[in-house]
Amino acid sequence: MSLTHNDRVEHDRQIVITGMGIISPFGRTAAQFWNKLNEPSEAVEGSGSGEAVCAPGVADFNGRIDDFDDLPATTRKKIRKSLKVMNRETQMGVAAGQQALLSSQLLEYYDAERVGVCFGAGNVSVMPEDFQSAVGACSDAQGEFEMDRWGTDGLSEMAPLWLLKCLPNMPTCHLAIINDLRGPNNTITQRDVSFALAIAEACRNIKSGDADAMLVGATGTTLNSINLMHARLENEVCDDSAFSDNKSLDATDHKPFPGEGAGAVILEDLHAAQDRGAHIYGEVLGSASASFIGHDGVSACGQALASAMRQSLRRACLFPSGVGHIHAHGLGSVTMSRAESQAIRDVFGPADVQRPVVATKSRLGNAGAGAGAMEMIASLLALQNGRLFPADPFGVLNSDGPICSGNDGEVTAGDSFLSLSMLGRGLGSCIAVGAFRD
Repeated sequence: MSLTHNDRVEHDRQIVITGMGIISPFGRTAAQFWNKLNEPSEAVEGSGSGEAVCAPGVADFNGRIDDFDDLPATTRKKIRKSLKVMNRETQMGVAAGQQALLSSQLLEYYDAERVGVCFGAGNVSVMPEDFQSAVGACSDAQGEFEMDRWGTDGLSEMAPLWLLKCLPNMPTCHLAIINDLRGPNNTITQRDVSFALAIAEACRNIKSGDADAMLVGATGTTLNSINLMHARLENEVCDDSAFSDNKSLDATDHKPFPGEGAGAVILEDLHAAQDRGAHIYGEVLGSASASFIGHDGVSACGQALASAMRQSLRRACLFPSGVGHIHAHGLGSVTMSRAESQAIRDVFGPADVQRPVVATKSRLGNAGAGAGAMEMIASLLALQNGRLFPADPFGVLNSDGPICSGNDGEVTAGDSFLSLSMLGRGLGSCIAVGAFRD
């Protein structure tokens, strides 16, 4: 059976979520992830599968074929052969994507030409250990590197396919090849806002009739040395001295720390999903992104985020009062917290202090591009379960006081939420998601 709905015009198309997958510090299935989210917020050690992890922020994932769960035999064979040319980020992204495909059960219904893949990723993650043997071969007796020996002695020590392990588009490529998905295919490399941009592009592909379904996800890490260096340069994770001289921080502020993870969802045309009897987790009501850099060259993430929220609400036909909860970017740094807090006040009004605002980076860590996917899935599961998970308060560092004081897990998730993402280069993004009512 093959479903095709490319004859529907853009404004008629509703986009629904029919599958999800996750690899996280709180487990490698949606059920494990949700269960761990509902434990007390200070319990960050361990994983959803009951196995201890070595540190907060480390995903419950070893990169072995068994970590990919119940796969069809042919798919399992393809992934096993490809693992050696995947780095850890790619492996997590592929595992999350396969989960989403399995949970949606869409592959048996669609023409391969009508299903695409769009993933978010961070910068190219070059692993220093990949160069260790080659650099050693070009070093003199004192251990000094001799560049002129690289062509003759160094290159021959490099694994022939090493580059395939660190290209950011590898999760998208592997998922498309393994599952024979021949629809639109793209990778977006804008770090923390990558997932939101991937969602927006996937929705455009479906609404324009180029695809009936899209596998959308993001994977990332700030744990390895290169990514951690970039994140620290832009204050996206803390080091030992990052906040030591700032006296304005109080007990409600939570420092960002390095993390890793991946998440993926299936987006599908509503009518196609209904025709095949798919379970619908929610509906993408609207998405938007914006950038703001002043004439002085200084970026303003808060203004960009406020613009993205207003656009998303307009496209979703939602009033601010109709939003059930907000999943904040919640980076925890002084500048970003103030900017995000002010953006929320600008859109929702200074008096609207009771709206639930949650943030999970203080529990999961900052996984770069992967964080946005994990955060949206957390709120999507909250919609499914009708209540929010316990969450640390979203720190607000201005004179108006806190937007929220956290919650004890008994707060309703509402019928909709906004998932917010920011990047220090003046970028803001917002995804509006609603519970689907047939």
